[in-house]
Amino acid sequence: MPSRRTVLAATAGVAATLAAGGTAYADDKKLRTLVSRMTLEEKVGQLFVMRVYGHSATAPDQADIDANLKEIGVRTAAELIERYRVGGVIYFTWAHNTRDPHQIAELSNGIQKASLALPRGLPVLISTDQEHGIVCRVGEPATLFPGAMAIGAGRSHQDARTLGRIAGQELRAVGIRQNYSPVADVNVNPANPVIGVRSFGADPDAVARMVAAEVAGYQRSRQVAATAKHFPGHGDTAVDSHYGFPVITHTRAQWEKLDAPPFRAAIAAGIDSIMTAHIMVPALDDSGDPATLSRPILNGILREELGYDGVIVTDSLGMEGVRTKYGDDRVPVLALKAGVDQLLNPPNLDVAWNAVLKAVQDGELTEARLDESILRVLRLKAKLRLFEAPYVSQSGVTRTVGIRAHLAEADRIARRTTTLLVNKGGLLPLSPRRLLVVGADPASPSGTTGPPTGVLAAAFTELGFTATALSTGTAPSAATIARAVAAARDVDTVVVATYNVSTTSSQKTLVEQLVATGRPVVVIAIRNPFDVAQLPSVPAVVASYSWTDVELRAAARVIAGRAAPRGRLPVPVQKADDPTVVLYPIGYGLSYQT
Repeated sequence: MPSRRTVLAATAGVAATLAAGGTAYADDKKLRTLVSRMTLEEKVGQLFVMRVYGHSATAPDQADIDANLKEIGVRTAAELIERYRVGGVIYFTWAHNTRDPHQIAELSNGIQKASLALPRGLPVLISTDQEHGIVCRVGEPATLFPGAMAIGAGRSHQDARTLGRIAGQELRAVGIRQNYSPVADVNVNPANPVIGVRSFGADPDAVARMVAAEVAGYQRSRQVAATAKHFPGHGDTAVDSHYGFPVITHTRAQWEKLDAPPFRAAIAAGIDSIMTAHIMVPALDDSGDPATLSRPILNGILREELGYDGVIVTDSLGMEGVRTKYGDDRVPVLALKAGVDQLLNPPNLDVAWNAVLKAVQDGELTEARLDESILRVLRLKAKLRLFEAPYVSQSGVTRTVGIRAHLAEADRIARRTTTLLVNKGGLLPLSPRRLLVVGADPASPSGTTGPPTGVLAAAFTELGFTATALSTGTAPSAATIARAVAAARDVDTVVVATYNVSTTSSQKTLVEQLVATGRPVVVIAIRNPFDVAQLPSVPAVVASYSWTDVELRAAARVIAGRAAPRGRLPVPVQKADDPTVVLYPIGYGLSYQT
């Protein structure tokens, strides 16, 4: 591990000056001096947060070298930093950045070493999407918590704060200092394909309180910068901005009432960064531009009206929602003109980097405009003490990540979130018996050690049941359904994991045919709780809000009566064929009679 002396020497005296006396965050004058000494090329680089493939900053696997050469034109993270002087790096599981906590820490140190070794070397702000629930980049043995909608069902602001505190400690231990969480979107559209259970719920005030609590947990002791997303609010859309260009039709008054409260609460809580949404909101800007490129939204509303002066980061610039109207060379320039500070993950870094450089050289962007954003980013790095302590230690990983006390907190919080929606005839809780666990096995997020049916069967087995798993998938065929029905005849009860059941879904057919066998059927909605509206014949339904291990274990304990169902719906569930009829309102949830 490099010593403090090595760190200060590597920064060529600049960071050492900033760190003197531990006053870097307070001394804006020194940060401004640092900005004034940068070359234009260095300034442009500081605006970008870029992906890079590989588990190591200098010695990734050959497949990752090939991917880097193809997509970025460099071999390694160290070469990325040397060529483009990027101010940030984002970690992804699919980019092979996050094998295990000790490896992540080593990668983070390698990235910092590569940057600090350069002239005017600056620490890198390393980020990721660790929302918990269905979106996690750092998996086990790190501590994984229930996702936002589950936390919303638990209704405990202290639990949200605890999640942020523990997750922040573990991210900091591996060198990740900016987390793109919490989601501040208010999910008022059951058909939302991209937010859904990533949101705390449909009540703006309840979401606002949860967002503020989680922000306070993350930013405790300057450990990690939290990021409220996706401004000005992505909760009411039926289009996924990864693949299309959503339009939000809220009036200005509706936006103020529905979408704005969580972002106002985040700002009041001192949020360090806010992420933009690639959505169009005509009531806020009728130009047809996405919010990411909208000066009226980012500068006019977020900066001037809401009084936010922290870092604004784009959502990924590789998403279709921001690329529909403009080319990849125009998007970063227009984002900066709109008021963005960090340009996240452009599809082609060389095109984006050179476009910004050219815009300054041609006079479309001023160097002073770049300086504003760079200063905000440097202030954040200083606040996080990255100038003083850019490196992390392996012993710190061992002491912090996935320790018993953290895992116990995650299990305790999860047990407060499982929501009992249907319990006809008091079927639940179940006593130990023969179980068949069938259903959907969607792609596993980090934090799931195996397919949901297998994890559930193992959890029930530990609770004294005889449980057999049979994966039927998210779209079971007639033959698969027949196998499940035949297997059901040899057990006492069937547990079905459902995943976003629709009117025409063959999952619905599976459940109906299992109910017809006469065997008691218990459904666990492992993503959206709206599944219950499609399954009126089922005698027992619980919502887990995700299929990560911690939530599935909690659901099994509730079904077995080892934990009381305490969750309450944070979203309303409408009738399947008539959305004007609410079957289960916000706050609904059954309890066991004692």
